[in-house]
Amino acid sequence: MSQLHLTTPRADGFRMPGAIEPKTRCWMIWPERTDEYPFGARPAQKAFARVATAIATSDPLTMCVSARQFKNARAVLPPHIRVVEMSNDDAWMRDVGPNFVVNDRSGAVRGVDWIFRSWGGIYSPYDWDDQVARKVLDIENLDRYRAPMVCEGGALQCDGEGTLITTRQCLLNPNRKVGNTDAEIEQALIDYLNVDKVIWLPRGCPFDTTDGHVDDLAVFARPGVVLLTWTEDRSDPQYEVSHETFEILSRETDAHGRHFTIHKVIQPNAIEWTAQEAAEVDPVDGVAHRVAGERIAATYVNYYIGNKAVFVPTYEDPNDAAGLAAIQASFPQHRVVGVPGCRDILIIGGSIGCITQPQYAGGRRG
Repeated sequence: MSQLHLTTPRADGFRMPGAIEPKTRCWMIWPERTDEYPFGARPAQKAFARVATAIATSDPLTMCVSARQFKNARAVLPPHIRVVEMSNDDAWMRDVGPNFVVNDRSGAVRGVDWIFRSWGGIYSPYDWDDQVARKVLDIENLDRYRAPMVCEGGALQCDGEGTLITTRQCLLNPNRKVGNTDAEIEQALIDYLNVDKVIWLPRGCPFDTTDGHVDDLAVFARPGVVLLTWTEDRSDPQYEVSHETFEILSRETDAHGRHFTIHKVIQPNAIEWTAQEAAEVDPVDGVAHRVAGERIAATYVNYYIGNKAVFVPTYEDPNDAAGLAAIQASFPQHRVVGVPGCRDILIIGGSIGCITQPQYAGGRRG
């Protein structure tokens, strides 16, 4: 059983690793909400299975599945993928799972359990999702910190060396703050991720239903190197956000005083809900809440970095090849693997990074 610590990771010598660091496992949740995913969630399930099967070539993977979907998921997924029964409300493991933190001296691993409130109350209930982090840590017999603030993993980009990038639009949003001041939120990030510098971007990508998660916009490839979603189309709302972010990060330094190397990654062409997709989502309380022509925030940098490869979403888009090439240039020690058919994940508001949670390996530095 996981032990709850009333101290903080910073006080105990634990830190949030950078995404490039070694992992022991990847965690996912099986999708099934027919009021979110069209066509009875079947296309989404096939897409999640493709992602899981690809990642499992690099890292061990566990899929968390509700009781009613257990047999289906077990039949669809390869036998080497671990399937565990776990109650859940939705399928965004990056946001509801624990952020694993490591102690470089002892080699120990623990988890940070943030308060989850469904991205400011997008859906209800969400109490099962708020329990996912604790359950994952119980399964792994890893100790836990319960952080005193509302947060989702997709809002955080740590370099593993003391620098955090996030957005004001998300974590300082009134629908997240829940009684905390801005200063208290920044201090909690410092204490529970053990970072020395928080870089606050004003906002995330347009059309992002999470209120600006940074993992669609600007992500660390490794310390000092940031990949930035990019467009040169001045008529696209993404243009202003990407150029604003580039200017901010160009002036910034990390916790060690280093300037960032910024690589621009072209975004896919605009992806929108089709009339058929919108019609095939179950209504909520009799009301259809998806609209044909509704645009979704699409990006290639919402990826998963495994031990052997980087798994990048592709959308059967003319920009897929350029997006993959830009990411490969930043990961000379990894294969970059494009996972096809990720539109069926994207239309609900996220991609590969959003549905995966890396469990980092403990180890000793130096």
